[in-house]
Amino acid sequence: MANFYCKYCGIHHSSVSNLTSSSCPRHPNGVGKGKHALYEGDEKSQYTCKYCGHKSSTISNLTPGSCPRHPDGINKGHHEPAL
Repeated sequence: MANFYCKYCGIHHSSVSNLTSSSCPRHPNGVGKGKHALYEGDEKSQYTCKYCGHKSSTISNLTPGSCPRHPDGINKGHHEPAL
């Protein structure tokens, strides 16, 4: 069974429709202001932030941290997994 992950928080569901139908607590617009977004890459043993290169074993461990090289400014956004 395939898992589909949110690129903002790392939560996973067995279907894209279930994933994208609920609110994401780490959405860039704020809590309750956006839905989960599909991470379109493959499952990996390690995920890398596409802005700064920070690594973590899961998307859910990668995304809570503030990213020093985020396009919105230093520490004004979270790490985002590279494809």
